[in-house]
Amino acid sequence: MTVAADSATGVASLVQSVDWLAIAPPVIAASVALLVLVADLFVGERHKPLLGYGAVAGLVAALATLLPLRAGDRSTFCLTGPTQACSYTADHFALVIQALVLGGALVTALLSVGDTRKLPAGEFWFLLLASAAGAALLPAARDLATLVVALEVASLPAFALVGIKRGDRRSSEAALKFFLSSVVATAVMLLGVSFVYAATGTMHLTEIAARLDDVPGRFATLAEAGVVLTLVGFAFKTAAAPFHFWVPDTYVGAPLPIAAYLSVVGKAVGFSGLILVTVIGFPSHADVWGPALAVLAALTMTIGNVAAVRQNATRARSAVRLLAWSSVGQAGYLLVPIAAAAYSSDAQIGSTVAYALMYAVVNLGAFAVAALVARTHPGNRLSDYRGLYATRPLAALAMGFFLLCLAGLPPGIIGLFAKVTVFSSAVDAGLGWLAVVMAVNVVIALYYYLQWTAALFRSPEGDTKAQAEPPATKHLVPAPLTLAIVLTAVAGITLSGAPQLILRFAAVSLF
Repeated sequence: MTVAADSATGVASLVQSVDWLAIAPPVIAASVALLVLVADLFVGERHKPLLGYGAVAGLVAALATLLPLRAGDRSTFCLTGPTQACSYTADHFALVIQALVLGGALVTALLSVGDTRKLPAGEFWFLLLASAAGAALLPAARDLATLVVALEVASLPAFALVGIKRGDRRSSEAALKFFLSSVVATAVMLLGVSFVYAATGTMHLTEIAARLDDVPGRFATLAEAGVVLTLVGFAFKTAAAPFHFWVPDTYVGAPLPIAAYLSVVGKAVGFSGLILVTVIGFPSHADVWGPALAVLAALTMTIGNVAAVRQNATRARSAVRLLAWSSVGQAGYLLVPIAAAAYSSDAQIGSTVAYALMYAVVNLGAFAVAALVARTHPGNRLSDYRGLYATRPLAALAMGFFLLCLAGLPPGIIGLFAKVTVFSSAVDAGLGWLAVVMAVNVVIALYYYLQWTAALFRSPEGDTKAQAEPPATKHLVPAPLTLAIVLTAVAGITLSGAPQLILRFAAVSLF
């Protein structure tokens, strides 16, 4: 009788209630993805644009479900034993990153609506929404299995999105490079995860943190190897040097909205995963990952900015290539507070999240203007932006504002304050040498950001490339593209009007 009772209790302990509101953001994105894919079978060619508007509506609905979760106190898929570890937690960190990735996917959708005529509409919107669902799931994941699954759900559709331009050799090459580098990263990370599981016997991050403090001596080396390999896997995902080699060619070969998506949402996914495994899962090994991330941060920002400076203004797609190298440099800045957390406290993570929010807004805006210019100048050279103010003054003003934000100069006050928070995190953690490296790189970045900004307001006369090509006809700008530029510009201006929000946000503990 006792055995039967124990058996019944054990069965009952495996039955978990699901908090559907907590998991609503990724579930809505995934559900709309399936609906769009099925609807594509029944929608005629003339009505294919409706699929895009359906995807936009789905992303707006997913964003709306974050409002009732703003208290950040919901968890689900929890163990019923004494540990109370959960696989999904909708805390403030998860909600902020979910808002970032879903907002980034929404802007990407706006850039893509009306510009997918040569692409398979159903597949495109399904892949974008599926990737967004995985990206929204990842920051709420609190065990390694869910973390890896969410990362791959976000990444696998992105491979297809990069190579979705059928018959385009450059797009196929970009997709292959992206796929191979990501597969290697996943293999290395899975090996690291398996080592950590073998050493601790658990997959939940909070349990791993507790058990890594007391790993038997014969498993100590295995645990350290697992930590290092897991970090290497995420270094690929975040485009940290020397694992950044796939970025420029991937951004150039992908459709422009997808390049924007990878630069913001892809980066947010990688960094949120890196934060979760280091700060929550591996705090006892801060002496291992802290110095490693500090070196990676210095190397990444230096390589990215130096490569961006060397871009040739007349080279085809040099504007997108510069934004790609700029994103590598920005990844270095984002790594600084995570490295600083190893030397001080978890509160430094707020600086990374605050900087990521600023970067997401202005970088998506820069890609939106690049998409506008590409409609009349398919080559998308840096020289094509010379004299943009004469033909599209509002777009030129918006682009100048976005570039100044990335550079950290007024009137882009939001960029300046974001850089100050990152710089302060390095100083407060005693990483003076890293703060010096960052200061040098900020000066290097000023050169190419200001050079591009100045070109927007120069006279187009004397531009040899413009003289060599016939003048481009002016096309009507699709309303969704205009809306994307307006949304990002308004968000950037609003944040620049209240920059203290960044400092306040960076000082708040998100976990």
